[in-house]
Amino acid sequence: MDLILWRHAEAHLLKEGQSDLDRGLTPKGERQAARMADWLSQRLAQGTKVLVSPALRCQQTAKALGKNFKTLDALAPDASGDALLKAARWPESPDPVLVIGHQPTLGLVAAHLLAEVPQEWAIKKGAVWWFRHRDRDGYAQVVLQAVQSPDCL
Repeated sequence: MDLILWRHAEAHLLKEGQSDLDRGLTPKGERQAARMADWLSQRLAQGTKVLVSPALRCQQTAKALGKNFKTLDALAPDASGDALLKAARWPESPDPVLVIGHQPTLGLVAAHLLAEVPQEWAIKKGAVWWFRHRDRDGYAQVVLQAVQSPDCL
């Protein structure tokens, strides 16, 4: 199974009286989302499931990809790493799964998958971390396939 973690692109700062879920992308964030969406579109398998936080900034990031997606409250800004892995059905899903979400959840999941430690690894805004679960000689392995930042595209 492939699990692709995509942090939402750069968003506006929270304004007085505004809900965190209502923060949209900045113009820079829109460009970041478009560049990363182009990179992903060239690499994602046809049957990739796209799961997205209900936050506006994640919804806008997902729309840049131009694919159907499912919005899940389990991926909201305060989501746990376990909730994300459960929603993605890691590692049992028969299809690749792309999750568009938030820090620190994405960093916690990356640390868990690669190092099995509860650390808040930093994932840059708009960046993708691509993991693959595989069996090799009877042993389960997690492979880091790619890390891509929109600033490098």
